[in-house]
Amino acid sequence: MAAKPMTPMCLVLLTYVKPLAEVDVHRAAHVAWIEGLMTTGTMLLAGRRSPPTGGVLLFRGEADVVAEEAANDPFVQNGVATFEVIPFTATLAMEEIGDLF
Repeated sequence: MAAKPMTPMCLVLLTYVKPLAEVDVHRAAHVAWIEGLMTTGTMLLAGRRSPPTGGVLLFRGEADVVAEEAANDPFVQNGVATFEVIPFTATLAMEEIGDLF
């Protein structure tokens, strides 16, 4: 295990508030938004919840900054999903992924 300094991280939980057919209309824009954040290193991981009731996103950063970014998600902007930001402090990581934090 790699000991890490007190790194601010946030888990963002997306919850679909419209039927999947409406969510899927905005999926391409949502994926492009994710890819942009991954390119900058702001977002580290993204995936759909099982069953498909929303998504899970892992961000680097403080909660207020992450909340501002999550509000830019096309799913949120188009009213098909809401989000919850869960801030935490990363203190331990596997050696294989430690440098990401």
